[in-house]
Amino acid sequence: MTRAEELSHLPTAAFAEQPDGSFRASGLTRGPWHPDHQHAGPPTALVMRAIERVAAEMELDHIGRLTANLLRPVPIADLSVSVTTEYAGRNAAHLAAVLISGGKEIARFTALAQRAATLEMPSGLPGHPLPRAPASFADSPAVRFPFLLDSIGYPDLVETRVAAGDFFRGPCASWFRMRHPLVEGEAPSAYQRVAVAADSGNGISAILDFKRYTFVNFDLTINLLRRPRGESICIDAQTLVGPDGGGLSESRIYDEDGLIGRGTQSLLIRLRD
Repeated sequence: MTRAEELSHLPTAAFAEQPDGSFRASGLTRGPWHPDHQHAGPPTALVMRAIERVAAEMELDHIGRLTANLLRPVPIADLSVSVTTEYAGRNAAHLAAVLISGGKEIARFTALAQRAATLEMPSGLPGHPLPRAPASFADSPAVRFPFLLDSIGYPDLVETRVAAGDFFRGPCASWFRMRHPLVEGEAPSAYQRVAVAADSGNGISAILDFKRYTFVNFDLTINLLRRPRGESICIDAQTLVGPDGGGLSESRIYDEDGLIGRGTQSLLIRLRD
C-alpha cells in the first residue's frame, strides 16, 4: 500500500482497546528501525496510562519517575499491560509493570508515584526560576521526521517543531504535540504526552549517519520534578557516543511553563548490514 493509500485510511489513534482489555496497535506507532516494529514512545505511554490509573486509586497524583527496560522490539500487534504494587506508603508508591505481546514479555517498567503538595519555595534558589525551552511551540518551525517518508508511522502521530538545532545533526530541541489520541476515544494525559515524546531524544540529537548506523536505545528513564501541563512537550537532547559500541542520550524535558524533568537512554550503536 502506498503512503497516499495509507493516509486515506489513517487510523484514528495509536491504540484501540479490545474487548479482552488488550490494545491493538495501529500504523501510527511504527518506528524508524523496522516496518513491523513500534517506536517505543507510544507503548511506553500506554504503560504510563496504566500506572497513572493504579496510582490514582491510591490518591497519588504525580509520577516522579518511569523507567523502561526494553527487552525486545515492540511489534505492531496486540499488547497487554499488567501493573503490580511493590510498595505503597502515605506519600509514595513503587510500581512495576510488564508489557506483553504474543505471550512474550516485551518490556518491563518501574515507576515512582507520589502525592503532590503545594509548597511555597524560598526565593533566590540556585537554578531557579526553572529554565524555559529554547523557543516556544508557536515560535518554532514545523519539521517532519526524516524517516517513514513512504508509509505512515510515528511522524504522523506527532506534530514536531524544532526549537533549536536541526534534526539528526547533533544537539537539538524539538516540541512534540500529538495529532491523534493514544487510545481511541480518550484524550491523553500530560504524562502520556511526555512518554510519547521522551523516547525520541536519541533520534532528534543523532550525530551518526542514519543510513550507515543504528543507535537503538534499550532503556528509557524519565524523571519529572513536577506535574506536566498542556498539550506540547519539548525534548532538548544531546547524544554522546563511546568507543565500544555504546552511547548515551540525555534530554531536558519542558512544557510551555518551563522545565519539568530529564530523560536518559542507553544506546547500542552498530553499523548497518
